[in-house]
Amino acid sequence: MKKYFRELSVASALGVMLVALAIWAPKFYDAQPLLTRLTSQVAPTLVVACGMALVIIARQIDISVGSQFALCGVCGGLLLNHGAPIAAALPAAILLGALLGAFNGALIAGLGLPSIVVTLATMVTWREALRWKRSGVFVDITPAQWFGLGQSAGQWTMLVLALAIMVALALAMRRLSAGRFVYAVGTDAEAARLAGIRPRLVTFLTFVFIGALTGLAAMMSAVQSPQVDPNAGGGLELRTIAAVVVGGVSISGGRGNLWGVLAGLLLLSSINPALTYLGVEAYWEKAIQGTIILLAVVADGVRSRKQNR
Repeated sequence: MKKYFRELSVASALGVMLVALAIWAPKFYDAQPLLTRLTSQVAPTLVVACGMALVIIARQIDISVGSQFALCGVCGGLLLNHGAPIAAALPAAILLGALLGAFNGALIAGLGLPSIVVTLATMVTWREALRWKRSGVFVDITPAQWFGLGQSAGQWTMLVLALAIMVALALAMRRLSAGRFVYAVGTDAEAARLAGIRPRLVTFLTFVFIGALTGLAAMMSAVQSPQVDPNAGGGLELRTIAAVVVGGVSISGGRGNLWGVLAGLLLLSSINPALTYLGVEAYWEKAIQGTIILLAVVADGVRSRKQNR
């Protein structure tokens, strides 16, 4: 129980908020608006947050995911616009995301450069290159909207896909050697190396993986509208990092799980609509989110000091 105190605390806070909304703002649970919020806000972000959790557990950071998200979405949209089927555009976007992640990983793992510096540079580079190339012009993908399944079926498909990815990764991180390697590298890279693990390879692959997941999330978001916005993904890196940290993943690496990430994301994503339905001014959203994130970071710091003692 003590081991999962942070995750249980977040889940409890989420439960209290949902019960309060059921009492004082029952319209929050209207089926179609709720499904739309989960599909447009939670599902793509959850997919990227799963990758971000792996990166942070490995004691790294990736703040370029928002720019990767926009670039993958536009490139996938252009393929659809030129007549490519969704069966080709989707894996192409995932592959592009993996290549962008591999570029980050090669600089970080291969050259030993700080991840925050590398991903800050690529964040600006990809975003400005896309702005120069597209000049803000949207990409029309009307025939491929909702993967061609229709809105209702498309929404449920995205929710199931996002949850399936999270569950699969959560189980893999605990039960497969590859998942344990990520924890080992994040806890102590030198000790992991002495145990026969290759920290640089593990780090490289985590960046490839988050890139691939970002490409998938970009297409999940892009097909929800008839046009792809080249400015999409703004603030995605902050939302995913916040969800990961609030969900119990240690910012210093080596600890955390994806179940907590889901709870953290749902908690942070519910604040804005909750305030709306409760009739509270929307500007309180950032203040509340900031307070939650600060409390999570402080709790992580206190825990680390106790362990060091």
